[in-house]
Amino acid sequence: MTKARIVWMTGLAAVLLWTSSLGAWTLFNTITLGAVVELSGFLADTSRYYRDGYKLAVDRINDKGGITLGGKQYKLALKLLDSKSDPKLAKQQHERLVSKDKVTGLLGPYSGNDVLNGASIAEKYQIPMVEAGSASARVFSRGYRYVFGTLPVAEESFRTTVAMLRQLTPKAKTVGLVSGDDSFDAASAGMTDLLKQAEMELVLHQEYSERIPNFFNILTLVKGKAPDVLFWTGREANAISYVREAKSRNIYPNFLTAFAAGVPAPSFLSVLGKDANLAVGTTPWIPSERLKDRWFGDAAQFAAEYEKKFGYAPDYHAAAAVAAVEAHAAAIEAAGTLDPKRLRDAIAKVDFESLYGRVHFGEDGQIAMPQTVVQIQNGKLIEVFADKFINQPIYPVSAGDRHS
Repeated sequence: MTKARIVWMTGLAAVLLWTSSLGAWTLFNTITLGAVVELSGFLADTSRYYRDGYKLAVDRINDKGGITLGGKQYKLALKLLDSKSDPKLAKQQHERLVSKDKVTGLLGPYSGNDVLNGASIAEKYQIPMVEAGSASARVFSRGYRYVFGTLPVAEESFRTTVAMLRQLTPKAKTVGLVSGDDSFDAASAGMTDLLKQAEMELVLHQEYSERIPNFFNILTLVKGKAPDVLFWTGREANAISYVREAKSRNIYPNFLTAFAAGVPAPSFLSVLGKDANLAVGTTPWIPSERLKDRWFGDAAQFAAEYEKKFGYAPDYHAAAAVAAVEAHAAAIEAAGTLDPKRLRDAIAKVDFESLYGRVHFGEDGQIAMPQTVVQIQNGKLIEVFADKFINQPIYPVSAGDRHS
């Protein structure tokens, strides 16, 4: 072997060693994040927030010059795979992203079951995952070190609503609970203790099928038990179906219906129109100008840009998705390397203000973020309660209010 060839091969080895420490994608000055998203199937409607939120965040970061790493600028790339709303396929695709596509980090799907499958792969290969889809503590109670989440714990979804009810007159004494059968539909978990503390009696608790929802028998029970307040959990599309069926049969609780999901989404109001009025929900995010962001300016600017680009308004799912991308970006810059362990440690320490709010993860990897109670009043989504009243809720909801 000639001396020149030895020198060339030595130089090549040095280049390969350097690039392997940054990840294969940096050969092209690109850092790739991977996401398995339910782009088709029964979860596709809500999953679009994740697809579009991830894309917009990556595009905006690149438009602003990309990520600084080791004194150089790198562009972000996004590798998206469609799980077709199939948890088994989602697990296979997460493994492909890590083992074949060699992504630097993972972003999460929407469904809790898909997130958990992806989380198991992230932990197996020790590659950081920041997911924005599952709020269930079941993901974060397994001791995973490489998994982080930008949604506040689902088991606390109704705590703020119950706190508000305790300050309203007349006092709600009886409660109905309708929950989806998804094993990650965790909003109803812990309700027994929460209601007991509030001196409210649970008189009805019924599950329905998330895949094939039918609310006829449940509404009959609501009519018979006549709870003062009904707490409803499940996905937005099913919440819309429930509202329509309740309206068609004129069956409601005495005082109020509170939803764990759906109400804050602009599509809830646009699809239901007047039938959405007076529905109560909770959200960790409102597109406010007070939420400043390095990449987008503020949350209001982000929301306007998002709607202009995709033709529909964002809700908290989209904002949480953007926050997940921004958390990866912040960690990469802070770590100064793409070494997975050091990236993981950097994500655990991120603490920054964003269009979504303060992004900082607890010891279990889940974000701590307060929930705000909102109500649709006269066709507008109104913030009504956080730790105190922001605006006055319409309560109790009378028959006249429902038909106004």
